[in-house]
Amino acid sequence: MAQAAHRGSFTQTVGFLMNTDGRAHPRENTLASITLVLGLVAAITAHFPGLHLTSSWTGLAGLVVGVISQLVSATTGQRALTVLGLGGAGVGLYLGMSNGGLFGGWLG
Repeated sequence: MAQAAHRGSFTQTVGFLMNTDGRAHPRENTLASITLVLGLVAAITAHFPGLHLTSSWTGLAGLVVGVISQLVSATTGQRALTVLGLGGAGVGLYLGMSNGGLFGGWLG
């Protein structure tokens, strides 16, 4: 069997999923991963009204990083992770804004 499957490390697996063109894209992969993590944090913390500051700010940061990631992405895998992160960041930002916003009563 010419294409024998072998198990690599976690970074090789992530690289395989995100570098579908066969070349390494460390900057693009990092931006997509950061967007996904920020989106997850924003979406999870949005379900707790007391954490509206965290969900609002991480959601906003996730949207900004996600837009940059979409602009520089090179493969479909990177774009897929970025879109998932953007969705979570948007949910976190909007729910955080509805629960108190970015400044949460600090301004008055």
